[in-house]
Amino acid sequence: MGHAAQDISSDVRVVFGANTRSNIAAELRRLNLSKALILATPQQGDAALEIAEYLGELAAGVFCKAAMHTPVEVTEVAMSHVAETQADCVVAIGGGSTTGLGKAIAYRTDLPQIVIPTTYAGSECTPILGQTENGVKTTLSDPKVLPEVIIYDSELVKTLPVAMTVTSALNAMAHAAEALYATDRTAGTTAMAVDGLKAFVNGLPKVLDDPSDLAAREATQRGAWACGTVLGQVGMALHHKLCHTLGGSFDLPHAETHAIILPHAIAYNARAVAKDLRPICDLLGGDNAGTALHNFATSMNAPTALRDLGMAEADLDRAADLATTKPYPNPQPVTRDDIRALLQAAWAGDTPIE
Repeated sequence: MGHAAQDISSDVRVVFGANTRSNIAAELRRLNLSKALILATPQQGDAALEIAEYLGELAAGVFCKAAMHTPVEVTEVAMSHVAETQADCVVAIGGGSTTGLGKAIAYRTDLPQIVIPTTYAGSECTPILGQTENGVKTTLSDPKVLPEVIIYDSELVKTLPVAMTVTSALNAMAHAAEALYATDRTAGTTAMAVDGLKAFVNGLPKVLDDPSDLAAREATQRGAWACGTVLGQVGMALHHKLCHTLGGSFDLPHAETHAIILPHAIAYNARAVAKDLRPICDLLGGDNAGTALHNFATSMNAPTALRDLGMAEADLDRAADLATTKPYPNPQPVTRDDIRALLQAAWAGDTPIE
């Protein structure tokens, strides 16, 4: 990682390497903490119990009810466990659901968080918290929400199914791609975005060849960290807006939706900012960043069609309406007709419209 990369998130301690989770007790002691509440989803209860064993007397309790989209009612149950155990920190092991719960607790209590990601979601790198109450998801940004320590243990992602690895990686790459033309970008965020993209472009094919290759898995985790950190630093545009609309209003799966939309959104914006998107062509070849990403995704066997996720063609008109109701900053002007055409291509799995 370049020097600039570390400067951006100097207040977060980041640890990479196989079996680094076994040193979790040392991380707590370094912060003078002694009562960790360990968080997980019901599916990852075993992972939480393993962390409790590593922590020994430093473990105050285990709460395995984290859920997708961070429902406020689950957070409230967790808060009563924080009070009962008198926890002085939370240790979140899992993907975005568990990380979200840890952030929601930190937002309410300012307790330190140690996050051990098991996917490439990247949300552990941002001060952003999305929560759902009565079916409505809202997001906020607050420094309290940023974890103190992130432990990237390559052993924890070596069993992540290849299909999930690919969609999760493309989801992370989307943060970096949009960071290249963000209105508030800096030389540091651009360098970090390029680092993140490069780590995935080099590491992902090796993971496909051998999913248990720990060096390749670590490369992709470094990519996830860089892309996630950039996401917390700069504003996102068309790609994230479309994915938010499709996920929120049509209940499409998060990472797969990102994987499908990314080449189309980038090809759309390449009309206005081809120069800013040049690093993607430098990494992947070709002269259109969107088409290059489409070819890369296809070579990784990623999903390419919204219809394969169960989206109805009849819903594309409403999706185009929803995605163009509120204006937002984007390099290429957003019109309903253009977005409708983009969504049609993404629905059918066509090559992006250049």
